[in-house]
Amino acid sequence: MSQRQVLQVFEQYQRARTQFVQSVAEFAARPQNIETLQNAGVISLLRPLLLDSVPTIQQTAALALGRLANYNDDLAEAVVKGDILPQLVYSLSEQNRFYKKAAAFVLRAVGKHSPQLAQAIVQCGALEMLVICLEDFDPGVKEAASWALGYIARHNSELSQAVVDAGAVPLLVLCIQEPEIALKRIAASTLSDISKHSPELAQTVVDAGAIAHLAQLILNPDAKLKRQVLSALSQIAKHSVDLAELVVEAEIFPVVLTCLKDSDEYVKKNGATLIREIAKHTPELSQLIVNAGGVAAVIDCIGSCRGTVRLPGIMMLGYVAAHSENLSMAVIVSKGIPSLCACLIEEHEDHIKAAAAWALGQVGRHTPEHARAVAVANVLPTLLAMYVDTHSSEDLQMKTKKALKNILQKCLYLPALEPLLHDAPPNIMKHIIGQFSKVLFPWIF
Repeated sequence: MSQRQVLQVFEQYQRARTQFVQSVAEFAARPQNIETLQNAGVISLLRPLLLDSVPTIQQTAALALGRLANYNDDLAEAVVKGDILPQLVYSLSEQNRFYKKAAAFVLRAVGKHSPQLAQAIVQCGALEMLVICLEDFDPGVKEAASWALGYIARHNSELSQAVVDAGAVPLLVLCIQEPEIALKRIAASTLSDISKHSPELAQTVVDAGAIAHLAQLILNPDAKLKRQVLSALSQIAKHSVDLAELVVEAEIFPVVLTCLKDSDEYVKKNGATLIREIAKHTPELSQLIVNAGGVAAVIDCIGSCRGTVRLPGIMMLGYVAAHSENLSMAVIVSKGIPSLCACLIEEHEDHIKAAAAWALGQVGRHTPEHARAVAVANVLPTLLAMYVDTHSSEDLQMKTKKALKNILQKCLYLPALEPLLHDAPPNIMKHIIGQFSKVLFPWIF
């Protein structure tokens, strides 16, 4: 037997491995093939190919495993039980950029499903290797590593803290300064996932200098990047007055108001959410937003969109109005009541109606003047109808009842109260009669 014949056997074996792994990767991209692949024991067959002597076979095997693990948590669990993660982690430090991207994809695909699977990734030492990948020369490797870290961090504060402890945050802040838009997006998203769990984690992101760099990206023309930037700033600002003030000090006003006019619905929603998270903390922060033209801008935004995109803007108006008489009057003067009434009538989802009812209650609860401004919009019969409607959710009934009580206890404008006399149940009627008594028999009170 000649040397050529011997080598030919090896070449055939290599071609067969290559064809097998490429076919599996292609099959794994289609959901209808997943069950067949799983029943054929594909994961145990792919595992040795991760250590193949041919780099393209290694990379394609990792890609196939990532696609399988991405499909459902059973397959992700099988990847963990197959003892594949340690091999991937080892290879992250040794292999070329193509393999690193594929390995990070597998880690992301496994970690996204549950905290338990994400914890398995942490326990096999993957975080340290992913953080090293954040310093890689190739932007694609940085992006893949950042994405995997974000999917781990988003589950809970313990996993997020593990990502922080591995030293990821300063490198993620460097990533948002890189020229590649895709890398900026994923890094901002990961910072958002880290910040959302607790004030301490958000403070870690702030201490790394993230706010200033995020704030500079608010005007970036890329809509997907703006979504992530606004989300990250919201997740920082929501936790405390101090953190909200740090976000404001980055001079996001009035720049952030331009996002409320953006053609991308998610940019609008995330912009309104950021403003809401700042407004909710103190009257001073709400006043700053009013002075920047924020209330009028949010009202315009609510008028220009439908559905859940409206929700953060509705809540923002409620938070501003709740703080004080003057701030509530700012909402009234900016024509906030007609917009909130429109949301109450036009929307089909009960949780959006409930938010609008709550906001109207906050506007009208301060003085007779505030209550009258709400009452003359003819919204009280609508609130009452939603309260007594048996099809309304429990939350909507509770919010409409509270809003009616808030407004009625201050309202002295009888023409607005008269239509309610016929339909109001006893627990609402007592407030209506009480207001009639105050107007008709003032000497008693």
